[in-house]
Amino acid sequence: MERKADWKVIEKVRSAAMAFQRFQWEQGTIAQALLELGDTRTAVLMAVAAAYRNEDDGRIGVMDLNRSIDDPAASGEALLMAARESGEEWLGKAADKLMHYLKYRAPRTEDGILYHFNILNQVWVDAYYMAPPFMAAYGDYDEAMKQIRGYRKYLFHEETGLHSHAWEDDLKTYVRPYHWGVGNGWAMAGVTRVISLLPKERKEDREYLIDFVRKMVDGCVKFQTPEGLYHDELDDPESFVDTNAGQMIAYTIYRGVKRGYLESDYLVYADRARQAAYQKIDEYGFVQEVCGLPRFDRPYVAPEGQAFFLLHDFPQYSTRQLLAGSRKLMSGHKAKLFYIYISFLPLLFLALPSCGIVMLWLMPYM
Repeated sequence: MERKADWKVIEKVRSAAMAFQRFQWEQGTIAQALLELGDTRTAVLMAVAAAYRNEDDGRIGVMDLNRSIDDPAASGEALLMAARESGEEWLGKAADKLMHYLKYRAPRTEDGILYHFNILNQVWVDAYYMAPPFMAAYGDYDEAMKQIRGYRKYLFHEETGLHSHAWEDDLKTYVRPYHWGVGNGWAMAGVTRVISLLPKERKEDREYLIDFVRKMVDGCVKFQTPEGLYHDELDDPESFVDTNAGQMIAYTIYRGVKRGYLESDYLVYADRARQAAYQKIDEYGFVQEVCGLPRFDRPYVAPEGQAFFLLHDFPQYSTRQLLAGSRKLMSGHKAKLFYIYISFLPLLFLALPSCGIVMLWLMPYM
């Protein structure tokens, strides 16, 4: 099947994604999508905004009453990019502090696996996408692998190839035993990112993760609906059909096939999900019928649904194709962009007497 991106639809989805109010995992998931799509500037700005909203313990992007331990790490890879691109010392320190919190201070199981909340001793499947990729991008591959192996120990069912959602460590049982589609998507997408971040000399770790991804994909694709999507609880046909699980599984497959560790036979599942997702875009660019906010118990909309539409539509494209797509998006808008830049000239002149200090507030808008 020939896969052509509809750039007008993609821009609508991207714009709608930026319009969402966002918690820290949502901020990080969209920033990561933009980072992988090559929109480094916007991804960096989002990471800087998350770093401004920091806690003393090192977590970033923290919203009131959200007690998550690992969700702040969703912005971690973009934060590291921001530190490299800008050379700003405080951003590097923010990344160091976040890593220190996750590795040494955050509440965890007796064997060192991070809890999801600082008020509940629970391990959640969502964490695969949040903490290990940041740890690997930071360069602490041992800790990234330790967390992945731990999540697998607590949440993955080897006999079915599916993850349960949440483990209650005090009671030693699953508080959310069901096989949540998006949760399984978080797991395989997070491991996929870590595979891409491992250096060549970590061959054994890479082989372990590739085998794990294959088991996860095999466990999920057998539940694909004729439409190309998946139920919210993968093995429960009475649960609602969710668009985003299909996008996350497609993302994993496209990345694996492109990098040569998944067979091309899997593409049929990814292509079906991608085709179905295109039918779920409304007039505003929101991906409809994903596992939806605010409680993720209904088919609705969510920032991660936007992010994974963008991500699952691009892994098969080369850098040259992405640049060509970027030119298509700018077609007819160059004059408008020029006008926007010109409009900043008076403010730039006003910034001169401050020796550039005012630029700290002006640059994010340029």
